[in-house]
Amino acid sequence: MEKVFIYWDNSNIFIGAQQAAIEIEGEDSRYRLRVHFRNLLELARNRREIVNAVAVGSIPPELQHVWNRLENEGVAVQLLERGALQGGEQGVDQTLQVAMLRDAFDHNGNPGIAVLLTGDGAGFSQGEGFHADLERMLNRGWEIEVLSWRHSCNRRMREWAEQNGKFVALDDFYRSVTFLEPAVPGRPVMKPRDIAPIDFNKRT
Repeated sequence: MEKVFIYWDNSNIFIGAQQAAIEIEGEDSRYRLRVHFRNLLELARNRREIVNAVAVGSIPPELQHVWNRLENEGVAVQLLERGALQGGEQGVDQTLQVAMLRDAFDHNGNPGIAVLLTGDGAGFSQGEGFHADLERMLNRGWEIEVLSWRHSCNRRMREWAEQNGKFVALDDFYRSVTFLEPAVPGRPVMKPRDIAPIDFNKRT
């Protein structure tokens, strides 16, 4: 069975999902949108064996229950307070990149499939960032897959993934990896929306 290593930039994925919700379901949906972690993990896994799965984010402690859901799905979660490690998202990115490079080193000679959930391709020209580390893994024999929202994915990283591995647009699975919570007082009334089954045939 093929073996996958999943690297999940939660903040990037969630922000992209909010923008997708606005475009697909209207402005009012962004505050009620939630990511369905289990389905997103299954989409990334694609019926293969998970060797390692790591998620990193900078969500405040009051949302710990969100991270507990990921941990319940077998994902190793690392949290950073905003402002830690050079501030904001850079610290998140670097923490996730460390996990990627450790796996590349530990499995040298027996590479797997690196599945990256993000849209951030900054730093490539300086030999830094997710894109540069994906190239390092590719050069060591790893297969590469990038899961991201079309509108938020770095164009150069998307084109590189399409040419050298696989790019999976989360937009094509929007109703399977997100749902809408019921309306809250003070917000416009909208019906809740449950999740739809994943159509794995679209994940070529």
